[in-house]
Order: sequence, then structure tokens, then C-alpha cells
Amino acid sequence: MLTPKFDQLVKQLQILPSVGQKSAQRMALSLLTKKREQGVILAHALQVAMSEIKECQTCHSFSDDDICPICSDTRRNDEQLCVVESAADVMAIEQSGAYRGRYFVLGGHLSPLDGINAEDLHIDELITRLKNTAISELILATGATVEGQTTAFFISDIARTHVQKITRLAQGIPMGGELEYVDSLTLHQALQNRAFI
Repeated sequence: MLTPKFDQLVKQLQILPSVGQKSAQRMALSLLTKKREQGVILAHALQVAMSEIKECQTCHSFSDDDICPICSDTRRNDEQLCVVESAADVMAIEQSGAYRGRYFVLGGHLSPLDGINAEDLHIDELITRLKNTAISELILATGATVEGQTTAFFISDIARTHVQKITRLAQGIPMGGELEYVDSLTLHQALQNRAFI
């Protein structure tokens, strides 16, 4: 403990993912000893982000405005809708450069053991969107966890009456993976989801 204010800074840095006590102390010391000016800029950026970044009214991803840049982009394919669990998933898919359709962020996944049910997610809004928009393909890009699989199955079951084509992201062996090191569940999914070449 250096000072109560230093301890408070360390405590607040620990709210970030994967930042423990020691990492938070190193960050705080670095900011205070070498990077005070950047620390002030960081504090301002955090203040602006916390007060001005909001949820897109269309897809529920992050946005500076009521409608995010992806939903505003007229060059995107309106007939493809990719359903993801979080804004982080949108960022990951966008970085791949492989998708040019629209998104819908659920805000999590179904997990009855954790008390997260369909009413806690944006599933009702998703179904309303499917009813009111001509979607030719619904892409379910939820996680490869049990909860992600359950969420995808639940959505596909209720969306089937509104969308002709419902697909799921391919799952299986990662690029560069060797079969002898792949777990049996992943190998099972890879065999189930094999494709023509």
C-alpha cells in the first residue's frame, strides 16, 4: 500500500479482464512514473466512452449514434442476418473480412443454471425482426459451448417459421491443428460437419 488513492487506482484497474493485483500495480506504477500525460488521455477516453457509447437500436452492438455504422452501411447484404452473443463476436467476424451481411447481438446466451432465460436476451426482438424483414439466411454464430449450442438450437426452433435457410458456423479442427492433439468432441463435430472440397 502506497497511498489510499494509489490503492483505489489499483482496485479499479482490476475490474478489467485478466488483470490481477500484480498486473494492476504494474499498470498504476507505469502510468504514475512514466506516462502521466497518456494516463490523463486514457481517463478522458474512458469518460467519453462510458457516457457516449450506446447500444445500436437495430442490432444491439455498440455505437456512437442510435444506429451503428454497420447497420447504416447500404452496401451490406440485408438478406443475411448473423446472430451473435456479444459485440465482441461482431468485432471478431468483422476482422475476418469474410462476412458482408447484417448482425443481431443477443446480449449473452441461454444458461438456466445461471438464471439467464430467453426473456433476459433480445430473442423476442430477433423474432420481431425476422417477421418484419425479408431474411433469406439466418446465420447462428453463437459459441461452441453447451450454452451456445443450446441457444442456437432454441433460436433455430422458433425462427424456422420465418426464415427458409438457417445455418450455423462450421465447427471442428482449427487451421494448423493436428488430429492427434484435437479433443474427441471437436473431432466429432468436424466429422459431422465435413464439407466437399
